[in-house]
Formats: sequence, structure tokens, C-alpha cells
Amino acid sequence: MIPPLVAVAHGSRDPRSAATIGSLLDVLREQDPELDVRTAFLDLCAPRLGDVLKGLHAEGHRQIVVTPLLLGSAYHARVDIPGSVEKAGRKLPRLDVRVSDVLGPDPLLESAALRRLTESGADPADPDLGVVLTAAGSSHQPANKAVRRVARTWLRQTNWTAATAAFAAAATPEVPAAIASLRARGARRIAVGMWFLAPGLLPDRVINAAGPDVLITPPLGAAPEVAEVIHNRYLEATTAERARPVA
Repeated sequence: MIPPLVAVAHGSRDPRSAATIGSLLDVLREQDPELDVRTAFLDLCAPRLGDVLKGLHAEGHRQIVVTPLLLGSAYHARVDIPGSVEKAGRKLPRLDVRVSDVLGPDPLLESAALRRLTESGADPADPDLGVVLTAAGSSHQPANKAVRRVARTWLRQTNWTAATAAFAAAATPEVPAAIASLRARGARRIAVGMWFLAPGLLPDRVINAAGPDVLITPPLGAAPEVAEVIHNRYLEATTAERARPVA
């Protein structure tokens, strides 16, 4: 029996978030119709991860792959998801749950986010353009550094004046400071890219903070590249001799 994939997202009170996750997983199902894909959330939405694992166990599954729908390895990946899996496992005998790595960083995600920018009107050849790549932000600094690396990669691939990272919470710089920095470095036009999977509170905070006359792109959403990364993480976990630790 092929292990089902449980794609677990953070969850949000904003209904657009769950709808976007649903659309993303529909793309994954189209890419691999034989894969049993289930949706789960850590908080604020149903079904919760523990309930999904319990339901799959009741259906007779004894091997499951949990893939975090997270773009970086921070608290939710390092603590919340492993804790939820361990708690559920204590009540579900003979259940082997493998937790895959998080989605990012990954070249496919970088390509998808850059495509969102170009589709929104950010010309890679524009020497007067400054770009801010915005992410949630984390107290776990390696997660923030990964976003900064993406911005540096984009700058090497384009003719932009500058590209930098900014964060909606828990890290600096914030979006207004990043935009001011780009203008000080000579950028005459500003574009803001989203290192977010779905709409919600933090993306809206970015939009409100960016101010007028700024090009703002949508989150990654149901991009086929994102679905491909989810599938890749699933395959990595199923072919590993043991569950990959979430680092």
C-alpha cells in the first residue's frame, strides 16, 4: 500500500488561506492521481493533524508521510509538527509516521516566486527596479537567512538596482525600512515579492506596510512548482531508511 501524504499547513482564520491550500493540493493530485493526499492544519482550521492521523489509522493505514507546508524550518517545523505526530502516535499502535523536510528553500520555489514577480510586471531587465522579498520572519535566524539568500540569488540573475529581504514579524528589517533602503540605493521603482504560500494576516500586513506606488505580487498559491516540491519531499521521505528529522 502506498503511504498517504498528509500535507499539514499552519492554518488561518482567513478563509482565503484554507481555500488556497486546497487548490494547491488539487494541483498535486492532478500531477500524481495515484497519490492519496490529505489536508491537515496545525491550528485555527480543521481538520487538525492529530485527527487526520487518527482517521487514517482507522482506515487501516500503518505508514504515513507528513509533509509540512512551510517555506522554512522554524518553530512550527522544529517543535509543533513533531510534537503533534508524537502525541498522536502514542495512541495509535504500530503507526509509522515519517515527517518530511519543509518545502524551502528550494530552487523551484525561488523560480515560482520570481515568476509571480515577472507576471505582475516586474521586469528582470529593469535597472531602476528595487525588489523586496517578504516573508513571515522567525526568531530562528537560519530561516531568515534562507530568505535573504533567495533575494541575493535574484539580484545575480537580474539587472535590478537592488534586492533585499524584509519580514512581517519577529525579524528585521520590516517592509517600510527595506523599501526606504532600496530608494536610498537608487531604486526608482519598487516591487514586493511574497515568500508566503497563501493569503492571510501576515501577507495583508505586508501589503498595508508597503504603501502606495509599490508593485505587490500575490503569494505562491497553487503554483505547479510548489506542488512539485511537495511531491519531492514525499518521495524523499518514503525512500529514506528512516524518517528525515525536521532540522
